[in-house]
Amino acid sequence: MSLFNPRGAVAIVGAGSPGLFRTSEDSAITLAHKAVNLALADAGLDRKKIDGLIIQIGSPRGQDYDLAASMLGLNTRFNSQTWSHGRFGATVVTHAAMALTWGLADYVLVFAAYNNSQFGRHGSKERPSFGESLREGGGPHAETPHAGLTAPVAGAGLAAQRYFHKFGINPDKLAEVPIAFRNHAMLNPEAVMQKPLTREDYFASRYIVEPLRLFDCSVPVDGSVALILTTAERARDCAKAPVYLLGSQGIHAGPNEFIFGQPGLGVNQADEFDWQPPADQLVYRMAGVTPKDIDAFYTYDAFSPNVLWGLERFGFCEPGEGADWVQNGRIGPGGDLPVNTNGGFLSCGHFNSWFEMLEITRQLRGECGARQVKGAELMQWGTPVGDSVIFGKNT
Repeated sequence: MSLFNPRGAVAIVGAGSPGLFRTSEDSAITLAHKAVNLALADAGLDRKKIDGLIIQIGSPRGQDYDLAASMLGLNTRFNSQTWSHGRFGATVVTHAAMALTWGLADYVLVFAAYNNSQFGRHGSKERPSFGESLREGGGPHAETPHAGLTAPVAGAGLAAQRYFHKFGINPDKLAEVPIAFRNHAMLNPEAVMQKPLTREDYFASRYIVEPLRLFDCSVPVDGSVALILTTAERARDCAKAPVYLLGSQGIHAGPNEFIFGQPGLGVNQADEFDWQPPADQLVYRMAGVTPKDIDAFYTYDAFSPNVLWGLERFGFCEPGEGADWVQNGRIGPGGDLPVNTNGGFLSCGHFNSWFEMLEITRQLRGECGARQVKGAELMQWGTPVGDSVIFGKNT
């Protein structure tokens, strides 16, 4: 049975953000209001055109969709919202595309807005426990309090230790990732981390959970991002050049999937097995491209090893080869495959993939100045748990 291929049927036509902040005095809804206004102006659209709304939200960090629509002056006929995990930004964008191709809305606004600093930072006296560990069974990153794993970094450290041991990798090679991303960030005025990061700085930093050091961990921020999507036909009437969605696939789940590690590592009670990235992943088949065609890659870098696992999952290199593959500036500015050109979670700021969606849009429009990837036609978001979207400037 042949399936409908929505390649190029939907495009991002508006993008806006007031920026990222280590702390902000604005409420989440005020931050959202600023991003939405900027996205509407970017698209050249009147607010009344918006008839679809999807927000990424997580109590207590913002408003539900109905209150958000009311406070933003929107009258929408399609609405949805999702939990605020870092890998759900692309999923929200995909759901907007699904709504548009089904005719459930004509213009879908998607946004995320957080003011996390008002609740204190995880591990501080003001916030000794984080919502991840309060869910039944702990959180999705191996937050199992009875084993002493009460924060996502513990799960990441567990997987990293297993990965380095299994493949005989020197953990020092991981330094290349945060250093490359800091080099990207210094070309991005919106990135919160602007100070150069040297190898000496990296190795002088303390361990958080060995083998992960301070600079292997993402930077918490406040902020907001809004995107507007519509059909390719309507996109032609908007103010900016459309950025098309060419292919997509969803988050994978199950006993052998783990956000901090490729399948087969045997961590978090998962099986150990030999795993190879499938050559015919749906996102590539839908887009009609291969990893060799991708001009820049974006991934969920809450912790440095995620970058290696994302690259391996999508076939840019084989399992266990990521640490060697990224060396010598390969993923930095001007490298063979620039990764997270805005600085990523590690240096731009941990904003749940939304600033990467924004960066991809700006890159494919040619709006990124000193950090612009020359001649970019195709860019991909993809995480270690399999979700991915391929974007292009042409259909």
